Amino acid sequence: MKTIKDLDIAGKKVFFRVDFNVPLDEHQNITDDARIRAVLPTLQYALDHQAKLIVGSHMGRPGGKAVPELSLAPVAKRLGRLLGKEVIMTKDCVGSETSELLSNMKQGDVVLLENLRYHPEEQNNDDTFAKKLVELCDVYINDAFAVSHRINASVVAITKYAPVCAAGFLLQKELDYFKQAMANPMRPLVAIVGGSKVSDKLGALENMLEHVDKFLIGGAMANTFLKCSGHNVGKSRVEEDLKEVACAVMTMAAEKGIKFYLPIDAVVASRFDPKAEIKIVPVQEIPNDWMVMDIGPATSLLYSEALYDAKTIVWNGPLGVFEMDAFSRGTIAMVHNVANSYALSIVGGGDTDVALHKTGAMDRITYVSTGGGAFLTLLEGKTLPAVAALDAVNHKVS
Repeated sequence: MKTIKDLDIAGKKVFFRVDFNVPLDEHQNITDDARIRAVLPTLQYALDHQAKLIVGSHMGRPGGKAVPELSLAPVAKRLGRLLGKEVIMTKDCVGSETSELLSNMKQGDVVLLENLRYHPEEQNNDDTFAKKLVELCDVYINDAFAVSHRINASVVAITKYAPVCAAGFLLQKELDYFKQAMANPMRPLVAIVGGSKVSDKLGALENMLEHVDKFLIGGAMANTFLKCSGHNVGKSRVEEDLKEVACAVMTMAAEKGIKFYLPIDAVVASRFDPKAEIKIVPVQEIPNDWMVMDIGPATSLLYSEALYDAKTIVWNGPLGVFEMDAFSRGTIAMVHNVANSYALSIVGGGDTDVALHKTGAMDRITYVSTGGGAFLTLLEGKTLPAVAALDAVNHKVS
């Protein structure tokens, strides 16, 4: 894949599609700027090579309308502080006023466009909207891994019209780490898969059957596997229509010699409430009127032992309702198990990232992906639409 390092960008207006969809509190303060920091190497490279930087992103889901609470203005301030220079903010991402402002850019200037999703054409992958974005720049760089699974105008349609297209350092880094983990991993390769639904992860589970040596299953999705294994899971969430599929996944794993670990005990609660009565029980003794909220301590110990000889670990999805402190211990224990391992560890998924931040173990994980949906798409063995679009354009050029 062609990257920004392969291009001559000196004096040129370079449009960077990034993902600055960062969390904000009720006062519009950024609570986690990891996604902004992740693209700094690409932006700094462009500044060092005398480019004119035009940065575009979305924020939240404004539904194709201008929603003041989803403005990128707070991002402009934080980006300016991190780059150590002024970041000019536009009132809109396209239009005559924006074009005029950009026409007066000098080398080293940084302009942040307002929320791309203020225009419904962005998520409709509209060609006309893509052309309007192209008119703003000389070079297009995709460094937005987290939205590269979306068929949006600023990551897919735009590649058909931009004079020059390439990937930024973050997009390349994400793809390289994933390839290292799945295509030619050091073994044993262990996949930790959690989250709420088997249906969300079914494609990933089926694809990973061709790659991994061990599965460690947690989260509410484990209930469906437990149910098809003959366990009563009380009032826990179960996808009844996927019990047969879950059983088939376990059967295929056994046929391939893949170790498939399910919880052996659980933290259960009388209701979905952090103040509910809680107890720890073996999975054989889950009460009829209770629900599973987290893996138990025996499962945490079992999973720790299963990771002992791991050389590569891929993790997507929390192992319990970790947003409630009372049910976060299983996920937090897993964070420490992965962080203390000697394996190449790659963690992806927004909820899993939050768990990492809570524990302060980020610096002991080999790589933390910036994208949940995009990471899951790769786990399913699929090509990201935005990456396919870049490859198609560069293949034509070559």
